[in-house]
Amino acid sequence: MTATLDRFVHVEHVMGTAVTFDVRGERPPAGAIEAAVAWLHRVDAEFSTYRPDSAVSRFARGEAPEGADLRWIVDRCERLREQTGGFFDAYATGSFDPSALVKGWAVQRAADGLRMAGVGCFCLNAGGDVVAAGRPWRVGIRHPLDAHAVAAVVEAEDLAIATSALYERGDHVVAPGGRRPDGVLSVTVTGPDLGIADAYATAALAMGADGPAWALALDGYEALTILADETVRTTPGFPA
Repeated sequence: MTATLDRFVHVEHVMGTAVTFDVRGERPPAGAIEAAVAWLHRVDAEFSTYRPDSAVSRFARGEAPEGADLRWIVDRCERLREQTGGFFDAYATGSFDPSALVKGWAVQRAADGLRMAGVGCFCLNAGGDVVAAGRPWRVGIRHPLDAHAVAAVVEAEDLAIATSALYERGDHVVAPGGRRPDGVLSVTVTGPDLGIADAYATAALAMGADGPAWALALDGYEALTILADETVRTTPGFPA
C-alpha cells in the first residue's frame, strides 16, 4: 500500500492476478478499499474453478447453483452464448467455467462500490482488465507478441477496457467444436461495463479472423483486434 496527499495505491493478489487500486486526488473513505478487496476475495472463493469446494466447482459437478450471484452468472452466461452465436460458451472446455465473465464482473462491481463510497477518481487494473473513472487515464494495451511492448494506448475516462489474448491462459479460449482461435492474436473491447467487455473480447477472439466484422455491430462497445499477421482492425469509435 502506498499513500501520499494526492495518490493512494493498493495492490491485492486475488483471482489469480494482481489487482491494483489507484486513487488520485484524495484518500479513499475509511473502509472503501477494504470492502472492495473483501468482495474480490469472496468472488474468488465462490467462483474459483481451481477450488473443488467452491460453489462453481460444485455446480460443474452437477449440484444446484447456490446463491444469487452464481445463479445470475449462470443465466448471464447462457444469454451471452445466445447473443454471440455460441462463441462465448462457459462450457467450451467441457466443464462449466465462467471465468471469462466473472473477473470483469467482479472488478466492475468493486469499482461500482468505490463510486458509491464516494471515490471519484480511480483506476482498477486486474491483470490488464481495467475500469477507469473520474479523469482521463492513458491505458496501455500489451502487444500480444512482446510482453515489453505496447500495441496501443487507450484514452479512458469512465470506461472499462478488457483484453482477451493467446498470451495468458489463451488455451482456455476455444471456438465451437473445441478448436483453437485461428487468424487472431488479441482482442480489446471498451465500453461501460467490464464484465460485458470481457465476455465480448473472449467471444471475438474465439471467432478468429471473423471477429472484427462481428464487433462492428456491438451496441455501446468498441473493439481493437490484432490479427495473426499483426494487422490491426478497430471499430470506428475505438478510443485509441
